[in-house]
Amino acid sequence: MLFTNRKEAGSLLAEKLLPFKDEDVIIYTLPRGGVPLGVEVAKKLDAPLGLIITRKIGHPLNPEYAIGALSENGRAFYDASEIKHVEDDWLENTEASLRNEIKRRRLKYSGKLDSLVAGEGKTAIIIDDGIATGYTMKAAIDDVQKHHPAKIIVAIPVIPESMAQELEESVDEVVAIERTREYQGSVGSYYSDFSQVSDSEVTDLMATVKQHTI
Repeated sequence: MLFTNRKEAGSLLAEKLLPFKDEDVIIYTLPRGGVPLGVEVAKKLDAPLGLIITRKIGHPLNPEYAIGALSENGRAFYDASEIKHVEDDWLENTEASLRNEIKRRRLKYSGKLDSLVAGEGKTAIIIDDGIATGYTMKAAIDDVQKHHPAKIIVAIPVIPESMAQELEESVDEVVAIERTREYQGSVGSYYSDFSQVSDSEVTDLMATVKQHTI
């Protein structure tokens, strides 16, 4: 285990991101688990904080096994070897259900359905609490790219080296506390406390940042 909890991971990640403090930065974080980290970074860099809402697409026979992900405004990403075995109707219904859940969360967090993302010309830093398959991060990157930032940085506490290299093909930089060739298989294995973050905790945490766009 590397981190006591998400707050500690966020504080350590913020130190790694200090070189960006003098740039025109906007922080994007993935709810719910990424929010405690995003808050720590936004405070340290004195930067605005917004949410990029993504949802994992689970396998029809094992919902915990990710075969893809989609975001609020971006396209869906899939495991090509898995998606060809999935029925079109199931996929269409699943995507519709997940997009409704994204709308529910946006409304819950901000009280409105439109996403207040203002990243044009800025250095966009995308933060989550960990990464495994990478689908949700790829969906988030695609979403952020639509807002034409000057550059995109992915910031993550721990990431498999192979995934870091893959993401570096689509973003300007990957910042991590640890890049490992021996990934332990689950994000939670790197935290002593990896308890679920609730919707109410998300809104409470976001309110502690003086420049939050939700």
